[in-house]
Amino acid sequence: MSRPLNTVIIGATGRMGLALIRAASQVPGQLTVVGAVASTTSASLGKDAGELAGVGPIDVRVTDDVAAALARAEVVIDFSQPHTTRSNVAVCRAARKALLIGTTGYPAGLAAQFDAAAAEIPLLVAPNTSIGVTLLTELTRIAAKALPADFDIEIVEAHHRMKKDAPSGTALALGRAAAQGRGLPESAVEKAAGMVRTGERQAGDIGFAVVRGGDIVGDHTVLFAGTGEQITLGHRATDRAVFARGALRAALWLARQAPGRYSMRDFIGLKTGA
Repeated sequence: MSRPLNTVIIGATGRMGLALIRAASQVPGQLTVVGAVASTTSASLGKDAGELAGVGPIDVRVTDDVAAALARAEVVIDFSQPHTTRSNVAVCRAARKALLIGTTGYPAGLAAQFDAAAAEIPLLVAPNTSIGVTLLTELTRIAAKALPADFDIEIVEAHHRMKKDAPSGTALALGRAAAQGRGLPESAVEKAAGMVRTGERQAGDIGFAVVRGGDIVGDHTVLFAGTGEQITLGHRATDRAVFARGALRAALWLARQAPGRYSMRDFIGLKTGA
């Protein structure tokens, strides 16, 4: 693309939204932030999004009007609140704008809406936009398929004290990858994620452990524990910018795609299974 891609950020005043604005300013000529959306109760409405992000004025005022913000957009990146995911998808679909959703913890049952939108716009839903985590997910799928079923699988994740969803969307994605490798239904992951384990471990279970504290950006570990040996796969983020950079790179790619449902592994061009 010979000119910068016009980009709108939904959730622009949150941790990830501000990180996206900062990251976009570091790759001039690739993306231009032309819209910044926050909630109707945000104290930042009307302020310059660049100044809020600490990169200086960019002549983009924070608004709560998603539809108006999309007027100049070529791609939209949504890192807002989970309760707004449904409406954000609907607005982007109506406006025919490519959409990357990085929000996690959104209500269950949106698959049909995602599929309907993807018939008309490029849609990428990513529980984690780190390229490293995308690779970890694929490695998890490979290991789960290759190892004998008597290797127990535990997923341990840690995040900052303010994170609301638990287990994280990334942990659930890792669990689904492990389940696919094992040939287990996705429902087994959802059940395990909502359980408080008591008593002995049941054969074939995929377990989850959650840590919340301090300012931990994001740690994810997949443990394959056999008898007499263990295999550990992991990823540690020390800077939120890794998620922002991954999201911006994926958005650049997404804007060039035909309507359809995409994932981060489509973006990196690595698929190891279903």
